[in-house]
Amino acid sequence: MDELQWDPEASRLDAAPFSECRAIFHLAGESVGAGLWSEARKRRILDSRVRGSRLVAEALAQISAAPTLIQASAIGFYGDAGERWCRESDPAGEGFLAGVVCDWEGALRPAAAAGSRVVLARIGLVIGAGGGVLERILPIFKIALGGRIGDGTQYMSWITRDDLVSALLHLVEAESVSGPVNLVSPGPVTNAEFTAVLGRVLARPTLLPLPAFAVRTLMGQMGRELLLFGARVSCDRLTDTGFSFRYPELELALKGVLSRET
Repeated sequence: MDELQWDPEASRLDAAPFSECRAIFHLAGESVGAGLWSEARKRRILDSRVRGSRLVAEALAQISAAPTLIQASAIGFYGDAGERWCRESDPAGEGFLAGVVCDWEGALRPAAAAGSRVVLARIGLVIGAGGGVLERILPIFKIALGGRIGDGTQYMSWITRDDLVSALLHLVEAESVSGPVNLVSPGPVTNAEFTAVLGRVLARPTLLPLPAFAVRTLMGQMGRELLLFGARVSCDRLTDTGFSFRYPELELALKGVLSRET
């Protein structure tokens, strides 16, 4: 397998082999949940996305027959949206993550302006064994210490890892599609609903809520945006391209994912 050497911080990328590709998936970016958001860490989160994306976009802009670029993005774009349905045509919400996504997606303009097909995959909460949202919460729920977060009304728009991979590959074939596409299941749920379903699948009680004030006190802005913000995100644009979900419902998804755990 060929490898390309690149250094976003030094703005170095040998893009010559790109002309031989049909599609490029750019999914890089520092984890937003791996530590509290100091100002330095917030800068790393932003830079790790914007610098790399801009470098790839500028490289593609120099290719006459550039491949499709499937660029990772996030439903954090919508901010704390309450109960309304969020669609790709909606404006950005408020908050640090919404601002990051705006800059992240904006970094792709050189490629789009040069005629490349750029798809912005706004990915929801990913459910998969050994990673994603379950990695942190399963140990707590398995010992019956899980519960809703805050009042539990914040929406969680999720997608299984299997469906995410299938959707990304599907977007390569959906050649008429460009711009933002929400990659979430058709069944977003509130945090209270997610908690109840996970408890039922695990056969564990979910009676110990995490109060909102504790989230704000212990985790600051990161806790507010990652745990207390919510968005009810539509997948209509994805399904209109003919994509079918293997796991459209949360209980089915959790059973499928947890059955693979060893």
